[in-house]
Amino acid sequence: MDQIPSNPLEPGEAVSSAPPVMPLPASPTPAFSEARRGELTDNIAGMLAYVTIIPAIVFLVMEPYKERRFVRFHSLQCLLLAGASCAVSVGLMILGMIIPFAGVLVLLVGPLLWLLAFMAACVCLLKAYQGEIWKLPVIGDIAEERARAIE
Repeated sequence: MDQIPSNPLEPGEAVSSAPPVMPLPASPTPAFSEARRGELTDNIAGMLAYVTIIPAIVFLVMEPYKERRFVRFHSLQCLLLAGASCAVSVGLMILGMIIPFAGVLVLLVGPLLWLLAFMAACVCLLKAYQGEIWKLPVIGDIAEERARAIE
């Protein structure tokens, strides 16, 4: 019967308590994610474009993001949604000043308009995070056309 040595190490060997290093498996990345170190992925940048109009404007101007069609589309759609909401709101206010007793209608429809715009932005934000291009009825076609025209 073989005997197990009491000290399996040769003289002069150091004892290491660290576990062996195992290489990490390569994680698959989506095709739309081309971010380098320090840059946002396309889905995160597209999502952030809907937070306010400021990131949307920044993404249309900044170098790595303005070249990406996915980010451009979501930035343009956000700006067009905000612009359309403001234009309809101003139109309702003018209508309320011109037509007598239409102010009550403006008070009821105005908040519903902004709630609808907020909900549309939230849905677009979630779809952008999932890496999808979800177009709003009229605004989405315009944003897609403009995003292609910049290429």
